[in-house]
Amino acid sequence: MSTGNFSDSQPEQTAPVGQLPQINVLTMLRLGLFQLGLGMMSVLLTGLLNRVMIRELGVPATIASVVLAVTLFVSPARVWFGQQSDRKPLWGRLHRTSYVLVGVVCFAILAFIAVQVMWQVGAASRAQGWGPTTYAWTAVLAATFGLYGIALSASSTPFATLLVDVTDEDDRSKLVGIDWAMLTGGIAVGAIFIKVLLTRLEADPSLSLLQDSVNRVFVIVPLVVVGLAVIATWGVEQKYSRFAQRLGETNPSQLITLDRAWKILTASPQTRFFFAFLLAFTLGLFLQDAVLEPYGGEVFKMPAGDTAILNSFFGGGALLGILGAGFWLAPRIGKRPTAQLGCQLVILSLVLIISAGFTGNPKFLQWAMLVFGLSSGIGTTGAVTLMLDLTAAETAGTFIGAWGLSQALARGLATVFGGVFLDLGKQLTTNLVIAYGLVFAIQATSMLGAIALLTRVNVQEFQSNAKAAIAAVIQSDRD
Repeated sequence: MSTGNFSDSQPEQTAPVGQLPQINVLTMLRLGLFQLGLGMMSVLLTGLLNRVMIRELGVPATIASVVLAVTLFVSPARVWFGQQSDRKPLWGRLHRTSYVLVGVVCFAILAFIAVQVMWQVGAASRAQGWGPTTYAWTAVLAATFGLYGIALSASSTPFATLLVDVTDEDDRSKLVGIDWAMLTGGIAVGAIFIKVLLTRLEADPSLSLLQDSVNRVFVIVPLVVVGLAVIATWGVEQKYSRFAQRLGETNPSQLITLDRAWKILTASPQTRFFFAFLLAFTLGLFLQDAVLEPYGGEVFKMPAGDTAILNSFFGGGALLGILGAGFWLAPRIGKRPTAQLGCQLVILSLVLIISAGFTGNPKFLQWAMLVFGLSSGIGTTGAVTLMLDLTAAETAGTFIGAWGLSQALARGLATVFGGVFLDLGKQLTTNLVIAYGLVFAIQATSMLGAIALLTRVNVQEFQSNAKAAIAAVIQSDRD
C-alpha cells in the first residue's frame, strides 16, 4: 500500500513550548476514541475468531492459539515504527498522525482478509482433514495475522508517542487515565456491538449463516474503528504537538531492542524478581484469552454473540477495578498490597469460572467474568503503579519500554499455552468442564506464583541498588 512520499525534514519551528495551547479535556476524550477502537478490534480477534476457529470450524486449540498469538509475537516491530515516526514524517509534516491512520487502514483491511483465509482453513480441514493443504492455509492465516500485528504496531506506537508529544507533565497523567479507561471501555462496547450484529446466530448455526454474519461484523466494525481513528487524531498533532521543540531531548539510549530489554530485565535481583512477577501475573491474566469463548460455546451452549458479550462483563468489571484501585484503594492501602489483593481476587474469580461450568448456567459465568474483570483491574493498577516506583527518572523510558515489550511477548506465550493446555485437557478427559478447568486451574496456579514473587519485591532495595545496575547497562550500550 502506498504511503506517499517519505521525508527526512522535520516540522517547522513555530512557537516555544510555553506558547503552545494546553490540551483540553474534550480533546483528551477525542483522542481516547482511538483506544476505544483498539478495544473493539481486540474483541473481534480474541472474543470472536478464537471461538469460531475452535468451536465452529474444529481447529485444534493449540493451532488456533498459536495463530492468534502471532499478532503479539511481532510486537518488536513497534520499536522500528516508533523510531521511524521520530525520523521520517509522512506527507511532509506529520510525524505521528500519518503513521496512525495508515496503520489503522491496513489492519482494518487485514482483519477482513484474515477472516476469508480462516474460512479456507475450515473448508480444507472438512474436505481433507489436517493434511498439507490445511496446514498451508493455516500458515497463510498465521502470516496474515502477523501482518495485522505489524500494522497494529505501526498505528498504536506512534499514537502512544503522540500522547507524549501533545502533553506536558502536568496533564499527561490525566490523558493516560482517560486513555486506559477508553481502551477498557472499548472492549465492552465491542462485545455489545458484536452481540447486536450476531443476533441471528443460534448455538449451532449453519456454515453459510455463520460466514455471512461474521463477514458482516468484519466489514462494519473495522470501518467504525477507522472512522474513530480519524476523528480522534484529526488536527491534534498540528495544533498541540511539542515534538519540534523537544528534538534536542531525544536520547538514543531510550531505544529498546530485545537485547537491551533482556539486559535491563536481568540487571539486578530486584529487576529479576519484578519481571518474573510480571511474567507470572501476565500468564495468570491471559492464559484464558484463546479459550474463554469456546468454553462458553462448548460447555454452556452459548451462541457466538453471547460468548462475545462475556468481554463486556470483563471490560465493565476491569474499568471499575482500575478506577476504584487508582482513586481509592491504592492511595489507602499501598501499591503492593493493591497488586496482591488483585492477584488473590483473580484466583477467586477463576474458581468461580470453573464452578460455573459444573452448573452450566450462563448467568453464573457472566457474573464470574464481572468479578474476573474487577480483579484484573485492581491487580493491573497495583502492578503498573508499583512499576513506576521501580525505576529512576533518568532511565524511565528505557525501563518502561522494556516492560511493555516483555509484557506483549508474555501475553503471546499465555495465549499459546492456553490452547496447548486445553488440547491436553481434552486428551486426558472427555469431560469438557474438567478439560477447560485445567486451563483455569493452571492460570490460578500462575497467579499464586505471582503473589509469592511479589513478596520478594522491595522498593527500597531497588532505589538503593538496582538503579545503578540499570544505569550501568545503559552506559555500557552507549560505549
